[in-house]
Amino acid sequence: MADSFEALVNSGSLPAVVEQVLNLWLAVRGPVVAPLLQFAINVCLVMVTMLFVERIFMCGVMVFVKLLRRTPESVYKFKPLSDDLEFGNSAYPMVLVQIPMYNEREVYQLSIQAACGLSWPADRVIIQVLDDSTDPTTKELVQIEVQRWASKGINIKYETRPNRKGYKAGALRQGMKWPYVATCDYVAIFDADFQPEPDFLMRTVPFLVQNSKLALVQARWKFVNSDECLMTKMQEVSLNYHFSVEQRVGSATYGFFGFNGTAGVWRIRAMEEAGGWNDRTTVEDMDLAVRASLCGWKFVYLHDLEVKNELPSTFQAFRFQQHRWSCGPANLFRKVLPTILNNSVNPLWKRLHMIYAFFFVRKIVAHIVTFTFYCMVIPASVLVPEVDLPFWGAVYVPSTITLLNAITTPKSLHLLVFWILFENVMSLHRTKATIIGLFDIGNVNEWVVTEKLGNLMKYRSAKYGKKYTLQRMASNLLARGWKMSERMHLLEVWTGGFLMFCAIYDFYFQGKNHFYVYLFLQSCAFLIMGFGYVGTFLPSYS
Repeated sequence: MADSFEALVNSGSLPAVVEQVLNLWLAVRGPVVAPLLQFAINVCLVMVTMLFVERIFMCGVMVFVKLLRRTPESVYKFKPLSDDLEFGNSAYPMVLVQIPMYNEREVYQLSIQAACGLSWPADRVIIQVLDDSTDPTTKELVQIEVQRWASKGINIKYETRPNRKGYKAGALRQGMKWPYVATCDYVAIFDADFQPEPDFLMRTVPFLVQNSKLALVQARWKFVNSDECLMTKMQEVSLNYHFSVEQRVGSATYGFFGFNGTAGVWRIRAMEEAGGWNDRTTVEDMDLAVRASLCGWKFVYLHDLEVKNELPSTFQAFRFQQHRWSCGPANLFRKVLPTILNNSVNPLWKRLHMIYAFFFVRKIVAHIVTFTFYCMVIPASVLVPEVDLPFWGAVYVPSTITLLNAITTPKSLHLLVFWILFENVMSLHRTKATIIGLFDIGNVNEWVVTEKLGNLMKYRSAKYGKKYTLQRMASNLLARGWKMSERMHLLEVWTGGFLMFCAIYDFYFQGKNHFYVYLFLQSCAFLIMGFGYVGTFLPSYS
């Protein structure tokens, strides 16, 4: 390829200006660009190897857990609670159920209804709706819904505050200050789109009652709209790996994993000992989990207990969510690292796991290497034939990592190529957010609530039936009714253009690794998502 390119430059068939530029490129490519690019390749190979070893380790632990049938019930004490003949319902501890929400007009009924349907003695549970809504209509609707359930004898409270300071963390912190909370031993938290099954408390609270060292019981998320569009299918693949492997391994080996912010039950005493809710980052849930673990508390994850919820199905909502999920952990790592290093409660191996595996590899390396290696370094390598890019590092190891991620969602294995392309595009946004969080750049604590469609989707599907489905599918391609400025993302478009250039260059000059097939597909993915033709688009109906 190098000879072909040099022959073209020296052929004399190019305009003089172009020939001068290309000669300058040839002059600096070998002595300047190649060493820098080779260094970047080596660094990326180290990061890929770190990620590969982490994946192999976790999958090995999962095999060990399955072979030995290590379930939460076999590791911790668990006996279902029941009425006591002498003390009656007092055998059940007091539980607070918190539902934080902010302008959740389409889903507020779902969570309130599910919480009010929990199987638990009515005099031993308090349901607390923490409404930060700024829309007067939504606020009124939520209040009416709370009053409706209160009229049925449900012990439900509607609480507001004068401002949104601290966002969700601030709302939860304020919710814990009400006098009646002092009577509660445990608190269950559900975001506005989460719908727990009636037996949720019956399957979680006994773990906390019977195991004094447990602080948190976390349930799995079940996605009710995973088949909504291709974007939600891709999200399901990524999140299934998180729940099926990362959470289970953390629970089974270290008694530690990141709280997911919802669908979990906390021991209030453990929360207080850890310092309560803190709004210093946008991942207040992970922050609380880390601080509680540093106090010596353990967590348990129940993989078989599922709580229905909704995935973001619009690209804008998904981008906001991923920014928060990437920026927050990196920023928290920056702030909590000294505390972890100086902690004397946990053994060294557990602190090393928290620093290296939980934070550094999964929250920082995984995001950065995906974009820099697969979307920048590998494409750039086709332009600089002097560098050495091992095939094992560019193809074999990444392919293995991909299969280990995707195998947790067998029904979507036929979409594996789409998932790879989708994740690589999103890695641009995640890498940007990770760097912002890691170096504390700008307003890192800005919180944008993930938009939910909930009842809106059900209503429109029921009203328009197949007509709505066909229009929605067409709108995903045409994006009718959207302004270009609202759906266009310049970073994705520019990256797509760069990848297309590299693909054409590699194809024309017959690169040794034939990366042009991958580069062309990845370029198309960047351009499609860059112009906003992804996710669900809700057309307006008269």
